[in-house]
Amino acid sequence: MERREEQPGAAGAGAAPALDFTVENVEKALHQLYYDPSIENKNLAQKWLMQAQVSPQAWHFSWQLLQPDKVPEIQYFGASALHIKISRYWSDIPTDQYESLKAQLFTQITRFASGSKIVLTRLCVALASLALSMMPDAWPCAVADMVRLFQAEDSPVDGQGRCLALLELLTVLPEEFQTSRLPQYRKGLVRASLAVECGAVFPLLEQLLQQPSSPSCVRQKVLKCFSSWVQLEVPLQDCEALIHAAFTALQDSELFDSSVEAIVNAISQPDAQRYVNTLLKLIPLVLGLQEQLRQAVQNGDMETSHGICRIAVALGENHSRALLDQVEHWQSFLALVNMIMFCTGIPGHYPVNETTSSLTLTFWYTLQDDILSFEAEKQAVYQQVYRPVYFQLVDVLLHKAQFPSDEEYGFWSSDEKEQFRIYRVDISDTLMYVYEMLGAELLSNLYDKLGRVLTSSEEPYSWQHTEALLYGFQSIAETIDVNYSDVVPGLIGLIPRISISNVQLADTVMFTIGNPELSVSSVSTLKKICRECKYDLPPYAANIVAVSQDVLMKQIHKTSQCMWLMQALGFLLSALQVEEILKNLHSLISPYIQQLEKLAEEIPNPSNKLAIVHILGLLSNLFTTLDVSHHEDDHEGPELRKLPVPQGPNPVVVVLQQVFQLIQKVLSKWLNDAQVVEAVCAIFEKSVKTLLDDFAPMVPQLCEMLGRMYSTIPQASALDLTRQLVHIFAHEPAHFPPIEALFLLVTSVTLTLFQQGPRDHPDIVDSFMQLLAQALKRKPDLFLCERLDVKAVFQCAVLALKFPEAPTVKASCGFFTELLPRCGEVESVGKVVQEDGRMLLIAVLEAIGGQASRSLMDCFADILFALNKHCFSLLSMWIKEALQPPGFPSARLSPEQKDTFSQQILRERMNKRRVKEMVKEFTLLCRGLHGTDYTADY
Repeated sequence: MERREEQPGAAGAGAAPALDFTVENVEKALHQLYYDPSIENKNLAQKWLMQAQVSPQAWHFSWQLLQPDKVPEIQYFGASALHIKISRYWSDIPTDQYESLKAQLFTQITRFASGSKIVLTRLCVALASLALSMMPDAWPCAVADMVRLFQAEDSPVDGQGRCLALLELLTVLPEEFQTSRLPQYRKGLVRASLAVECGAVFPLLEQLLQQPSSPSCVRQKVLKCFSSWVQLEVPLQDCEALIHAAFTALQDSELFDSSVEAIVNAISQPDAQRYVNTLLKLIPLVLGLQEQLRQAVQNGDMETSHGICRIAVALGENHSRALLDQVEHWQSFLALVNMIMFCTGIPGHYPVNETTSSLTLTFWYTLQDDILSFEAEKQAVYQQVYRPVYFQLVDVLLHKAQFPSDEEYGFWSSDEKEQFRIYRVDISDTLMYVYEMLGAELLSNLYDKLGRVLTSSEEPYSWQHTEALLYGFQSIAETIDVNYSDVVPGLIGLIPRISISNVQLADTVMFTIGNPELSVSSVSTLKKICRECKYDLPPYAANIVAVSQDVLMKQIHKTSQCMWLMQALGFLLSALQVEEILKNLHSLISPYIQQLEKLAEEIPNPSNKLAIVHILGLLSNLFTTLDVSHHEDDHEGPELRKLPVPQGPNPVVVVLQQVFQLIQKVLSKWLNDAQVVEAVCAIFEKSVKTLLDDFAPMVPQLCEMLGRMYSTIPQASALDLTRQLVHIFAHEPAHFPPIEALFLLVTSVTLTLFQQGPRDHPDIVDSFMQLLAQALKRKPDLFLCERLDVKAVFQCAVLALKFPEAPTVKASCGFFTELLPRCGEVESVGKVVQEDGRMLLIAVLEAIGGQASRSLMDCFADILFALNKHCFSLLSMWIKEALQPPGFPSARLSPEQKDTFSQQILRERMNKRRVKEMVKEFTLLCRGLHGTDYTADY
């Protein structure tokens, strides 16, 4: 290749003159990139070097940069340039030069087998790319040849060095295949060829892993190599011997992590469920880890317990249906389920003493779904087996949901407390789901436990135990109609027995039942009664409204209690006939309307502002709960379906139409006051949420008013209300035109705000991102309009990712996770992602590298996952280029660590949780926190 380096065409030669790309200039540019303190100079050097890498001259300088007298950074660039030329400009290489290029790469790999590891890896990737381009016709036995060449005894490199170099080459080969730019028809041919070549790899790996003389570094590399190959969907039965060897290697602490990764990857491949016999053989191997798991838990070895749990969950979660189908093996699968139960109930408080239990929660959903999907007879058999297991699960989850002692909780960081809160929400969701299987018996079970705890005179109960049981009730009550439960009266009878000694317990009691002794006043209890018993209250409605009205006018209660009282009255009125509602509404709100009319005439000042906000707040809270439609009691989805009101127009709409002009008049004087605008928007937002389709008559005039408001002075609350309108009405043809016009208007105004400098308005940017995400979710057609500048929207969202405010960054991430799946269906979205997606990736990597809070890493992981799933070919090109510059995204990273991260990300297109784990691991490396005490906070 050296003699004919400039023969291929000038594809991708770049803007710089070709003669500039000399060895000397490349070395100077690299020195500038690494050592020049000026960021501008570094960027110029990087741009020039990227042009150099794709120039025809790269064939010449690449080999020279690999000379032994060069430093590893320069050698690395040379190896990377070779890889880029081979992978992207294969068609430029004359066929008669294939063999010499192959020979040169083998020579260089042999030389670097005892040299720099990062350069060795890049050379291996280059040779892997060459092999994939030549297979199967031009190089039919590529893998077998590689194995044979590196086993040759006449090599100057020692046996261990040759062995590690071969393993590195074999490891990167499947990874390079996953990210290669091969045409689809070629991919199929090469995949088939690699499947055959597997026969040359696995026996070697088995031999190296099992022979006692293999050093630890070789065996670790073997496990990584196996982990790489199984992702080519190798038949699980062909992996049996290596999986067995990997299970044995779990006893070696140095090999533990690599063994876990290999086993989990092998078990988790989608095709594995076809090999039921092999899966059945794996169950005893997993069960054989129980003693090691118990020892790890006893010794506080969180890494080992976490790894073993991952293996058990991988087998159970991915293959529960296939294993349940094997009815004659029900006992061994039940033993696996019990092992996962042990992992769910692992001792210690999440996330301080353990991080394992959260891994198991999805398994319980999967198992329940699979059991309930069987035909009636088989389901009855498994219900008999697994109902006791799920009752045990409830006990375990309620134990895990318990707060630690007050003293211990006081030492937790705010991050740990937030993670524990989220963990409890996950437990609550699981309990809600489990109710589907266990039914009313679960409520009775909880009631009996609570009764024993509160009435036992033998041993004092802890507040944590009581709180957790109440939390369980609360979780289940959110999914069922408690009016039909015979347990609820007994529960209410037990509440007075609870001795409130702690704020968390008090909070849960209030949330569960609304105990008046714990409330600021009796208002919360009235609200609870009106909500739960509204259909029993019509005979008393007039009296309740009269007393409440008197209390409100006398201003006995604080503002928050007044708002609760209005919500209570909304519940109460909902059960009346429409004419009765309108009559009560008239008497209830007429005094406030008259007061508001008077205030609208006055010159704005602080005191009348407070009165306006108070009145608007009362109306908002009333309309939040005043709902005369009947929600159909179905379980078809998360959104409630509503039956139409047969009696006539909705009373809330009637009132809103009557006061609409008055509200506009108030707005005209207070448009520059965020608090008043927010109060106005809250009235409509809460009404829309409650009324849903019944709000339809108000849509056109509200869209017009919002447009005028936002054009005059942009406010976040106006965007939030627009988002509600998009959510509920954008999919209806009759309402699409006014909503589209409003959406385009607020987008145009907000883009102008970005041009002027958005840093002073993080709340607006936050709400704007949420609006865009909602539009993509509910009505992607809004992005088809030619008047929408999708490119500008994309660039603004990238800018928003760099805001210091966490909610704004979360909202921006949410926008991208909705946008990226639309690449294929919305042309303008696909175009902008192709043009500017690299800019998004760099912003994400900068955030992970340390520019964003660690608490946001899951959000950035979601973007990476979406890019990988929907823009795979683009991401595989961008991520390697983006991570190439030294010091990016963190000066603490080695090229090898960056390379490993990119390969891991590109490999994981199905499991979002794994991507989140990778990003968390990578950000710790970037911040220099990996392996430190700070990791425990994560």
